[in-house]
Amino acid sequence: MPTVTATTSTRFVTSADGTAIAYDVTGTGPAVVVVEGALCQRTMGTAKALLPLLSESFAVFAYDRRGRGESGAGSSAYAVQREVEDLVAVLEVAGPDACVVGASSGAVLVLEALRAGVSVRKAALYEAPFIVDGTHAPNDSDLGARTQQLVDAGRHGDAVKLFMRTVGVPAFGVVMMRVMPVWKKLCAVAHTLPHDYALVLEHQQGAPLPAGYLSAVTVPVLVIVGGKSPAYMKNAQAAIAAALPNGTLRELPGQTHLVRGKATVPVLRDFWSS
Repeated sequence: MPTVTATTSTRFVTSADGTAIAYDVTGTGPAVVVVEGALCQRTMGTAKALLPLLSESFAVFAYDRRGRGESGAGSSAYAVQREVEDLVAVLEVAGPDACVVGASSGAVLVLEALRAGVSVRKAALYEAPFIVDGTHAPNDSDLGARTQQLVDAGRHGDAVKLFMRTVGVPAFGVVMMRVMPVWKKLCAVAHTLPHDYALVLEHQQGAPLPAGYLSAVTVPVLVIVGGKSPAYMKNAQAAIAAALPNGTLRELPGQTHLVRGKATVPVLRDFWSS
């Protein structure tokens, strides 16, 4: 695999619709692109958790999804395809042998890219938040529209609160978060929450994955789930792995939906190096 060298500052690549996508590279080695989940950007999300250990062996491309951090919001109307194009732009910089890892809704974005035929050497998914059976109530299919209404009304804090309650954060936990410095950062990217709902809501209705949904994805894919995650999450990851022609399911003992580098990086390293 080609070796990629770290950058010393933020760089930008232009997506297909002209949107500037910000990224940086940490470490030297084979290229790995990290795709963040909801409310995260490259300075406060999966990349931050993985970087200290992952960059010891790989050149880690961390980028801000459109509308977040230093990336542009895009001049065209939002569509999942625009985010796939953003990922493609970063992958083109990373090189044809790059691997990719996505967490939560970022994992779903990786799946959508793979379904569209985007080429990567290997992909890893950490807990794509699907609901594919009756072990969890379906999420409201209008969540995206409701959140957009809150954002349009300038109620970013309420949009974040709705998201937090939807993903299971207790009411007292939300109250505590609102007085912490991170709350301001979350509210700053609340306008992107409808983008994440556009990615995930279709597969949060308690129905099995559609027949053939992932049948065209032929690259090796590692599907990771936390050992302490709830049954619906474990069942969804098992369903995704089973639907992938070349999928492997790996459960990490003691882990939850929160990505932790110490538990996750060794598994990623082994998968990508094999």
